[in-house]
Amino acid sequence: MTQSLTKNYIHVVFHTKYNQPLIKKQDCDLLYAYIGSVLKENGCTPIAIGGVADHVHVLFILSKNIALSRAVELLKKHSSRWIKTINISYEHFSWQGGYGAFSVSPSVLEKTKKYILNQETHHDIISFKEEVAAFMKEYELEYDPDLYWKDE
Repeated sequence: MTQSLTKNYIHVVFHTKYNQPLIKKQDCDLLYAYIGSVLKENGCTPIAIGGVADHVHVLFILSKNIALSRAVELLKKHSSRWIKTINISYEHFSWQGGYGAFSVSPSVLEKTKKYILNQETHHDIISFKEEVAAFMKEYELEYDPDLYWKDE
C-alpha cells in the first residue's frame, strides 16, 4: 500500500497540578479554543473539549504524523504557557505530570462527545476521582490511585 490511512479517535483527560480547581468558568471557552488550535497546528482534528475547574477532557482525531504522547505533551505545554498570559491569577498554573488516554470507537463517538460537553452536570453527580476509577475499570487498566493523584 502506498498510502497511509488512519482515523484514531482519542479521548484524553488531564488535571491541574495537585488537582486544584484553578480554571475559572469565564476562561473555559478561551482555554478550550486554544487547546483546539494546538491540535490543529499539529495536524489533529478537535471534536469536543470540555471540563471543569480542575480537569479537561479532549476528544480528537490523532494525526498519523504525531505520536499520542507528543500530542498530549504539546497540548499541556502550550496551554499551560498560554493560560498564564490571560490573567495574573494563573501565574503558577500547571497541569499534572501524566494523563489518561483512551481510544474511542466510532459507534460511541456521539455519546463520548456529549459526555465531554456536559462535564459540569456530570460532576454534580460524580467526583473526578470516581470518574477516573470508572475509566480504569471500563478500560481494564490497573493503576495505583495514590501514584495517579500524586504530582511531582
